[in-house]
Amino acid sequence: MEKIPMTAEGYAVLEAELKHCQSVERPRIIQQITEARSHGDLSENAEYHAAKEQQSLNEGRIDELQDKLARADIIDVSKLSGDTIKFGATVTLIDEDTEEKKVWQIVGEPEANAKAGKISITSPLARALIGKAKGATVEVNAPGGAKAYEIKKVEWR
Repeated sequence: MEKIPMTAEGYAVLEAELKHCQSVERPRIIQQITEARSHGDLSENAEYHAAKEQQSLNEGRIDELQDKLARADIIDVSKLSGDTIKFGATVTLIDEDTEEKKVWQIVGEPEANAKAGKISITSPLARALIGKAKGATVEVNAPGGAKAYEIKKVEWR
């Protein structure tokens, strides 16, 4: 079983989602199934089939979350330091074409969220950044074409 690197914050988010699926969604769906059953013939009962579908999706998500949490390798970013980029680093980059500033934290796959400034350790950008230091220039072959970035800052928060 392969371990999944994850920050403590990312682990807590997955744990909260698991609790929600188990203690809120599961009882709600069971209630919907019970109500739909009381309407009679199940073969033509759309509410019943929709609730069973929801139940299947919820149980699948619970299994997926339990698996990820069981395989989690929690890394405490606050105890990390250094000048080279590795898992957990928060990196400030300047796009060499547009001079646009971007700040990314390198995290595990389950907690990656580009809108929140978190990129997966397996992403092309993170792979290009790993092992580099402040002042270096990296070129990334992204889906939208090649991009060059200058590393302005490496932080541990």
